[in-house]
Amino acid sequence: MRVSFVVPTRNSARTLDACLGSLRAQTHEDVEIVVVDNASSDGTDRIARRYADKFADRGPERSAQRNHGMRIGSGDVVVFIDSDMVLEPHLAHSIVDAFRREPDVDALVIPERSFGDGFLVRCRVMEKDLYVGDPGVEAPRAFRRDVIEALGGWNEELTAAEDWDLADRTAASGARVGRVNAWIWHDEGHIALRTTFRKKRYYGRWIDRYMRMQKGRATRKFTRTALLRDPLRLIRHPVLTAGMVTLKATEAAGLVLGIRDARKAGQP
Repeated sequence: MRVSFVVPTRNSARTLDACLGSLRAQTHEDVEIVVVDNASSDGTDRIARRYADKFADRGPERSAQRNHGMRIGSGDVVVFIDSDMVLEPHLAHSIVDAFRREPDVDALVIPERSFGDGFLVRCRVMEKDLYVGDPGVEAPRAFRRDVIEALGGWNEELTAAEDWDLADRTAASGARVGRVNAWIWHDEGHIALRTTFRKKRYYGRWIDRYMRMQKGRATRKFTRTALLRDPLRLIRHPVLTAGMVTLKATEAAGLVLGIRDARKAGQP
């Protein structure tokens, strides 16, 4: 069973070598690496070509890149990975094993953990740990090819919340979603509140579009009840908890302003 890893990139030179190196180091014997760049100017393409079995340049955004990568890939299983992620070496084997053991499973969630530098990254690590197992946050990344093709791939009208949209459509189709025990490690780098705010403000306009597509049902996605799953942990680490609250408040403020910007501009 061939596993195609599809990686969209744009100016990803800082993290891409570690990402693609972890894909090439997979213990599963039949792995295909598909990288779809979007006019990078930092040498991303040179790094990608060292590792990729297939390379393309396509835009305008990551949903379109993922769909193109899915189309040019040849795997029986398609796994969508971001360029700042590092995979454990047995992940592809775990994915194939899960699909073979459970032939009625159509897609798989791969749990994530974070790493990086600085205090706010430590707060993010705790946040991500609390999200593990929460269906309102986690979304499938690995799909049988016939399933993701039947779903129509990623919604190219969305550049944020596209993973929620795909998870919603996967569930609505009646597809069965399982999970694996191997981990994805997300390289957060160094988190700065100002940068986080700007990023979330940009994403806010897409969140607004997603919410309107869902006709109000999307609001459940913003309820992070998992953050209260382990109150004793929050109490034991009051400084990290305060930092996490600050980080989430900054993100929420950016999203709210982004949504307002979209509505003021009359974005369709």
